Amino acid sequence: MNERTGLITFQGDPLTLLGEDIGQGMSAPEVRLINGDLETVGLRGEGEEVLIVASVPSLDTSVCSKETKRFNQEAETLPGAAKLKVVSMDLPFAQQRWAKEYEATQITFLSDHREASFGEAYGVLIKELRLLARAVFVIDAAGKIAYTQLVKEVTDEPDYEAALGVARGLLG
Repeated sequence: MNERTGLITFQGDPLTLLGEDIGQGMSAPEVRLINGDLETVGLRGEGEEVLIVASVPSLDTSVCSKETKRFNQEAETLPGAAKLKVVSMDLPFAQQRWAKEYEATQITFLSDHREASFGEAYGVLIKELRLLARAVFVIDAAGKIAYTQLVKEVTDEPDYEAALGVARGLLG
């Protein structure tokens, strides 16, 4: 498996990412995730939709919680053809608890805990922690990567406006 260093830190300490480096214009990799019903699912829905996919280390941390709350609020302002998904290594039960507690109704939560399929395919699996790095991907209706941001310091928030701007642009 591909190991990449020098891309992210946690509180200033360097970490190693496992998996492929994906970028704009590439086809979004197929992955196997677990939904709240413990079913294996992919990222793509059935229709032609724009996806904003945020990977977070754990919803039970302050920065991840703040990020997910913000994306949930922003999702309410996006056109119907946009879908927001949050992927973490948290168990589906923890994701459901968090969603209920914070009334996060605009997001689909998906767990990568079983196979780390997303982490490896999107190059955001942190070797030292077996958690996902903080990153945002926008996938267009054709299944191509339109935007990526790998947040350099795991304890920092992403650039919300950049990702949302790309998604809005794709939706006309």
